[in-house]
Amino acid sequence: MVPKAKVTLQRSENPERKTEYDLISVYRPGFKWINVDSLAPNKLIQQKLEPLYDVVKPEYSYGDSRFDFYMERDGEKYMTEVKGCTLAYDQKTGIGYFPDAPTQRGVKHLNELAKAVKEGYHCSIEFVIQMNGIHLVFPNNKTHPEFGRALVAAAKAGVEISYNSCHVEADSIKITGGTLDTSFKAGFMV
Repeated sequence: MVPKAKVTLQRSENPERKTEYDLISVYRPGFKWINVDSLAPNKLIQQKLEPLYDVVKPEYSYGDSRFDFYMERDGEKYMTEVKGCTLAYDQKTGIGYFPDAPTQRGVKHLNELAKAVKEGYHCSIEFVIQMNGIHLVFPNNKTHPEFGRALVAAAKAGVEISYNSCHVEADSIKITGGTLDTSFKAGFMV
């Protein structure tokens, strides 16, 4: 966000809101549109999950956390946490970074997911990459090294890490591809 940046706004229909508009996307030269709608990642993942599972419940409480989704399929239990990635330094590398600010809540979620794996849940973290041309997400160790360590530990415990590439326009975002990452299980970290 810089002065005079082109943005897309959406008028809210809720008369009780403090602000009249939602910020949907920001134009960044070299990247084009970046979706910054914090609700978009969960909506996209819910659309992805619903045809794959018998049960999909948003906002599932487990331990001391509330996870984005609980799912069931063939008697198996699943949980996933969704993270939106809006930070990248160079589109040519195809790499985004998370988090863009310290997130103790994100570390707590990773630790709880690792614990849930030990209790028989199939757990994952789904990164939704809210910009064009980015296909992987690395932990942003400059901003929050603890998140990077927790991500590696969660992967080693069996938490799956998935990246969802997206096509973003000024007023739309859609998932165009997905990648399951296995490099973190070996302790890889940038």
